[in-house]
Amino acid sequence: MSEHPASAQPHHETRDISLRAAVMGGVVIGMVVGGLVILADVLFPQKSLDRLLRPPFPIIAEPALQSDPPADMAAFHTREMAIMNSFGWTDRPRGIGHIPIDQAMQETLRDGIPDWPQGDAP
Repeated sequence: MSEHPASAQPHHETRDISLRAAVMGGVVIGMVVGGLVILADVLFPQKSLDRLLRPPFPIIAEPALQSDPPADMAAFHTREMAIMNSFGWTDRPRGIGHIPIDQAMQETLRDGIPDWPQGDAP
């Protein structure tokens, strides 16, 4: 172990990093950030957007909000139930129609489902 005289002042470590390397690193980072800003300005110019938008600007409609959501839901439910409990055409040109849901469930219970696997029920 080396001995230091008591009168010697403490000094900083000079071998950790040099001032030149720190300054050069800052310059390089600054140039990269500046280059990215210039590249963004070239790729996304604001001047072209300003030229495209000329007054008078189009009027955009306000969003249509429901004035009475529970009543809208009740009307929707009524329409759906009317379809589920009636006869009608789903696709008339192709000959596809619908029957009331209760009748469809009774026919399915009576006739079964074709190609449905038959197995022992637990």
